[in-house]
Amino acid sequence: MKSERYTKGWEKLKEVDGEAGEKVIEALKDVAPDLARYTIEYPFGDIYSREGLSLRDREIATIAALIALGNASSQLKVHIKAGLNVGLSQKEITEIIIQMSVYAGFPAALNGAFAAKEVFAGDQKDEK
Repeated sequence: MKSERYTKGWEKLKEVDGEAGEKVIEALKDVAPDLARYTIEYPFGDIYSREGLSLRDREIATIAALIALGNASSQLKVHIKAGLNVGLSQKEITEIIIQMSVYAGFPAALNGAFAAKEVFAGDQKDEK
């Protein structure tokens, strides 16, 4: 039986990340099932479900942090898509990337731009 925390996290994961989030969890199940469960319960069941910031605001912070890290391209792409899912425009995501050039450096911003380009291209294909 799944806990209330897990159930709340699973619903929030689907709301934010959609199919991409579900794929991440599915990919973890055979190698690290506990990590899959923790990913549902903590980030989505506890943090994303909190009041105080909208999902849109949370994705702005997440995208900026992942760009600044500079070593999380796969997660950045998932969260750029999530940003689009929760109402960010491509222009706004591009502005986040440009803003990060000041604080995280040009290499990190360039990597973020290339990740966004990939996601934006896929998003346009999905609309056709």
